[in-house]
Amino acid sequence: MTKVKLTLVKGTSKRSPAQRATLVALGFKRTYQMIEKDVNPAIAGMINKVKHLLKVENI
Repeated sequence: MTKVKLTLVKGTSKRSPAQRATLVALGFKRTYQMIEKDVNPAIAGMINKVKHLLKVENI
């Protein structure tokens, strides 16, 4: 299974409630936090929704 490292590089203050909820569901609590996730279709869709706020690196 593919793993990715996600880093939240932009703040959430002026984002829609749906985008904030997606970031919380991914596990982000603060800016510049890094999280490693296994990629499945659900996670890939969530990353795609907020990709403009994230830095995504394949592991």
